[in-house]
Amino acid sequence: MAHPSQLGFQDAASPVMEELLHFHDHALMIVFLISTLVLYIIVAMVSTKLTNSYILDSQEIEVVWTILPAVILILIALPSLRILYLMDEINDPHLTVKAVGHQWYWSYEYTDYQQLGFDSYMIPTQDLTPGQFRLLETDHRMVVPSETPVRVLVTAEDVLHSWAVPALGVKMDAVPGRLNQTAFIASRPGVFYGQCSEICGANHSFMPIVVEAVPLQHFENWSSFMLQDA
Repeated sequence: MAHPSQLGFQDAASPVMEELLHFHDHALMIVFLISTLVLYIIVAMVSTKLTNSYILDSQEIEVVWTILPAVILILIALPSLRILYLMDEINDPHLTVKAVGHQWYWSYEYTDYQQLGFDSYMIPTQDLTPGQFRLLETDHRMVVPSETPVRVLVTAEDVLHSWAVPALGVKMDAVPGRLNQTAFIASRPGVFYGQCSEICGANHSFMPIVVEAVPLQHFENWSSFMLQDA
């Protein structure tokens, strides 16, 4: 859960998000080093009137400042490509949930069960109970088992939406007439909040996403209860 004046990402709740945090730190360190070097060169150029003919006309320096940026780009690109492939990898999911974006709410269908599905609306501010978050809490949460591969099929019924949960490292566009898929593994039980990340209309900011990860036994009890009510 993000908090006021937070500078970094939310705490990782999935292996993919942990990889994204490591890559962010890796890239940020390279940016700091480049920024420090450029700042030093600017200060040196401004604060001294001395010139060196070796710097003004040197084949070796030109080779260095051509090869060095290429090496830096490779150091950034290789980990980035690795994470992209990890995010696309879906190995033997134990549960599949279909998330459908509407104007302006989400509906969820548990395709492994015959009649398990529900709509998820944002709870209005006047109906919130103490401890619930304004503009983030929903009347029905998407419940999934923790430490279990979960596949999410994402689509939309009317306009473009985007199903995103930052703590899980998941963001997938919901396109009408198209079925996209993503996957995640919740590393621990908890409640993880997200929002539609596509400007989809007037009430775009009022269609939050809440994923509740629970132990497998609790998930089985919840699914049995939901099927009895269906």
